Amino acid sequence: METPKHSHPDRLPDSAQPKWRQDFPIETEQDEYISRRDFAKFLVLTSAAMATGQIFLVAQSAIRKGDVYTPLAIARDSDFRAGQVVQFHYPGEHDPCLLARLEDGRLIAYGQLCTHLMCPVVPDTQAGKFVCPCHHGYFDMTTGRPLAGPPRRPLPRITLNVGNDGMIYATGVELST
Repeated sequence: METPKHSHPDRLPDSAQPKWRQDFPIETEQDEYISRRDFAKFLVLTSAAMATGQIFLVAQSAIRKGDVYTPLAIARDSDFRAGQVVQFHYPGEHDPCLLARLEDGRLIAYGQLCTHLMCPVVPDTQAGKFVCPCHHGYFDMTTGRPLAGPPRRPLPRITLNVGNDGMIYATGVELST
């Protein structure tokens, strides 16, 4: 009598087994076993992937610290009234930002994309906050810190400078934690 290649629970030969068992001939008792070589390969590949990710994060952080921003003229200081808000793009054309003059005369500027899911925030100067309409998140207009809703990180702050020519310039980006 011919010995079957696999010992199946129903003791039928391979040719009499259903199609699914022919395609997947591993029994339940055997599928939990893994060779040392396969386990070592898994550990090495997982460790290499984690090390590569860490190196990428460190390199990205080093590159960001070395960012040199080109000043961008946004508006004329004398034309910018209290409570007024202007949208601009900084440092790139795909980075929307908001410049606002508070009631006390201070100038503030923040990135316009919510730190939760990148929805554009809308200024509510009466309430002194930026509102994310997507998930009802609120940010303090003076600090950029989240007040309510899903956002946990503050809005990126745009550093400003009023030049001798009377223009308001965006000069950099500060990412808070």
